Amino acid sequence: MNYSNPAQLQAAILDWAGTVVDFGSFAPTQIFVEAFAEFGVSLTLEEARGPMGMGKWDHIRTLCNVPTIASRYHQAFGRLPTDEDVTAIYQRFMPLQIDKIALHSALVPGALQTLRRLRANGLKIGSCSGYPKRVMDKVVALAASSGYVADHVVATDETPNGRPWPAQALANVIALGIEDVAACVKVDDTLPGILEGRRAGMWTVALMCSGNALGLTWEGYQALTSEQLQHQRMRIAALFEGAQPHYLVDTLNGLPAVVNDINRRLAAGEMPQTAQANALLGSLG
Repeated sequence: MNYSNPAQLQAAILDWAGTVVDFGSFAPTQIFVEAFAEFGVSLTLEEARGPMGMGKWDHIRTLCNVPTIASRYHQAFGRLPTDEDVTAIYQRFMPLQIDKIALHSALVPGALQTLRRLRANGLKIGSCSGYPKRVMDKVVALAASSGYVADHVVATDETPNGRPWPAQALANVIALGIEDVAACVKVDDTLPGILEGRRAGMWTVALMCSGNALGLTWEGYQALTSEQLQHQRMRIAALFEGAQPHYLVDTLNGLPAVVNDINRRLAAGEMPQTAQANALLGSLG
C-alpha cells in the first residue's frame, strides 16, 4: 500500500463565535469584562479580546498575566492573581456566559447559503470552539433553531488540550472519518485557532472581518469605506502573520472560492505543510 496525496478537500472544520455565529465575536469578550468587573478589576473590550480563541480558563489566566491587568488586581486584593483566583473568575464567567449567550447567537449573514454550497461540493462540516461543553450545548441549540447543524462539534474541555494545541481539530478528523488531515481546511478568526489548524496539518483560513480581529458588528463592518476596509485588512493580516494562515478572507462567505483554489492545489500535488501561506483574498467576502 502506497501513500498518495488527497486529491480534494473532504471537510471544513469551522470555529463558532466570529466565524459562523456572533459577527464581531461579542459574546465572550463582553462577558470577560463583566466577570472581571464583579471582582473590582476593570477590563476593556480590547484587552478582553487579546487571547481570544483559547479555552476560557486559559484565556482568563493569560489576561491575569498581563502586567497592567495584574497590577489592577493587586490594587484590588493586595496580591497578584493566583490560579485559584483565576478559577474564581472563571466560575463567575460561566453562568454569565450561559445566561447571555443568546444575545449574540445570530448567524453570520450569508453563512447558511455558504454552508449549503460547501455541502453541495461534498464537504463535511466539523466544528470546534474555545467554549466549554456547557456553553457549547446552548450555542449549538441556538444555531440549530436558525438552521445550522454541524456534522460534529468539539468543545474545548472535551480534549486533553485546547487551542492552540491541535487536539480539537484532530478529534473532528476522527469523528468525521476523514482519510487525511491534508483533506481538511480549518477556518477561524483567532490566532490560536489558526495555529490549531496548522499544527493539525490542515489548510487554514483566517477570517479578518467577522470576528475578534476587527471587532465590529455586521452594520459597523458594512459602514466602513473601501479605504478604511483595506487599511483594516492590512492591519489584521499583519496580526495573523506569525500563525501563517494559507488564506485570509473577510468572512465565511469567501470560503467556497478558497475551497476551489485548495482543490486545484491539491490536484497539483501541493500539501498544506509546504504550501505558500498568507494569500490575502479580502475581496472574497
